Amino acid sequence: LQGDVGSGKTVVALLAAAAVTEVGKQAALMAPTEILARQHIKTIAPLAERAGLRVAILTGREKGKERREILEWLDAGEIDLLVGTHALIQDDVAFKALALAVVDEQHRFGVRERLALTAKGEAVDVLVLSATPIPRTLVLTYFGDMDVSELREKPAGRQPIDTRAVPASRINEVMEAVGRALSAGKLVYWICPLVEESEAEGTDHLTDATKRFESLQKRFGDKVGLVHGQMKGTEKDRVMAQFASGEIGLLVATTVVEVGVDVPAATIMVIENAERFGLAQLHQLRGRIGRGSESSTCLLLYREPLNEMSKARLAVIRETTDGFRIAEEDLKLRGEGDVLGIRQSGLPGYRIARPDVHGQLITQARDEALRIMKDNPKLKGERGEALRCLLYLFERDEAIPLIGAG
Repeated sequence: LQGDVGSGKTVVALLAAAAVTEVGKQAALMAPTEILARQHIKTIAPLAERAGLRVAILTGREKGKERREILEWLDAGEIDLLVGTHALIQDDVAFKALALAVVDEQHRFGVRERLALTAKGEAVDVLVLSATPIPRTLVLTYFGDMDVSELREKPAGRQPIDTRAVPASRINEVMEAVGRALSAGKLVYWICPLVEESEAEGTDHLTDATKRFESLQKRFGDKVGLVHGQMKGTEKDRVMAQFASGEIGLLVATTVVEVGVDVPAATIMVIENAERFGLAQLHQLRGRIGRGSESSTCLLLYREPLNEMSKARLAVIRETTDGFRIAEEDLKLRGEGDVLGIRQSGLPGYRIARPDVHGQLITQARDEALRIMKDNPKLKGERGEALRCLLYLFERDEAIPLIGAG
């Protein structure tokens, strides 16, 4: 299910889970980060409670007695919907009757992780949610057997986002504008590419969140907060809650806020070193603002000189907020990624076909593949043997267990 940021994919997932529990089965929702998993439970729990659904959360934070209790309830069938992170695919997590696996922000998971979740039940249906149909997703619609649904509408009352690219040399002007916004009671995100200074090659000119937090705190005092992936979950939650309540007006963050964080009152975002982010990431980050009824502004700070690829990326993100168009442009710029691997971009040194050139042939091949799967799913007989040989020769025999992963 592809739908732009904030189009209501979580509600669709909840309705699918409700349909499953009506026949006495269970559902699981796997999210890539703890922040997002907790956000989901916050959204889902009140709705689920009214519908009589029993929901629980399982992340790396649930330990000891609490974790044991959740696992016991799950095994006994006393939990209808379990929301969580990678913790859901650990060996000791056993469902009584898992029938639906929902994978949120599917591009953040490898295929193997999705397989591990579906292996927790028998004939498990898979619903993958994606706010940005990134290149690999587009290719899966050619190569895979996934049915694709799209949510094209946005919730009523959403305001457009004004996106501008600003050279880093004008950072003082940006800080002054942020100061004025804070005085007017606005909530502002300030995104940095690194957590702290890195020794890695090529990162010497990148801004780290810790340093930026210190410099902004000197300027704006205790209205500034910091959140990044290396912080403890409880600390992250505390800072996010302060930001949502307006206690903190300026939140310095890394891409940990990229997915699912919902603070409707936030209307301004500054992204430093914007030239270093991919299109999908920029689109996701920007999706954190423009969620309320006020108009929003996103400033992309970039360092000059820009290469052609960075120029093209920033131009696309300025022109449109349509995730589907951004995905198409991303495919043109980055290539389709490696379907069976973890790599999300770059041409895979294709072996058989290129979507941009062989579109019609791919459609025919897909129809033929679906027919084979229907008539001869175990690849038996002479033709089946020949197909297995072809899969092996093209080093695609790994694809056989993939059929159920979505």
